[in-house]
Amino acid sequence: MLGVAPFGVVAGATAVDAGLSPLQAIGLSAVVFAGASQLAAIELLGDNAALLVVVATGVVVNLRILMYSASIAPHFRSFHARWKAVCSYILTDQAYALSVARYTGVDADLSPAARRQYYLAAGGSLWVVWQVCTVVGVVVGARVPPAWGLEFAVPLVFLSLLIPATTSWPKLVAAAVGGGVAVAGTALAIPLNLGLIAGGVAGVVAGVLADGRLPGDGDDAGSGGSH
Repeated sequence: MLGVAPFGVVAGATAVDAGLSPLQAIGLSAVVFAGASQLAAIELLGDNAALLVVVATGVVVNLRILMYSASIAPHFRSFHARWKAVCSYILTDQAYALSVARYTGVDADLSPAARRQYYLAAGGSLWVVWQVCTVVGVVVGARVPPAWGLEFAVPLVFLSLLIPATTSWPKLVAAAVGGGVAVAGTALAIPLNLGLIAGGVAGVVAGVLADGRLPGDGDDAGSGGSH
């Protein structure tokens, strides 16, 4: 929660700085509830990008949730459909990591009710913190002078997420290629802000190609492969 709090404040503040009304900023946070894709959408909305591009970007950034869902679904198989819907709404990186660690660790024999209670407690508390901090960011952001350059908060937050994630050569290649293509798209003024999506696709392709040719996580420089 301590890590989510400043992220939520930044999301609310940058939404107001990008031109969204306080109600729109809070509504976006409540409906989307996804930090990285939310910030990407806010930045594109601030640049007057086409709505289709905004939605597509959010989907691309959040594709990892599909993998989380496939991984955690067996633990939720006995849940009623309405509980599955609630669980899907609050599925985040942190809620997934905490819950899967619990379900596959010493508490692997938890009953379905206990699994649901733990997941809802983890994901629900994160949801509350995110929404409260978004409101704080909206209130604070509305009072921040334009000279403070609050728009720099968005790339700084993304960098704080990116740098710890580049733990291997393939990941570094993916980040460098994806970022380079995205920056080139901006420099070349590609219409509809499609440079960001092109950068995401290029980064994925570059990472996959590099994965079989460069050392991966925990490999020595001369191992010639990745895990």
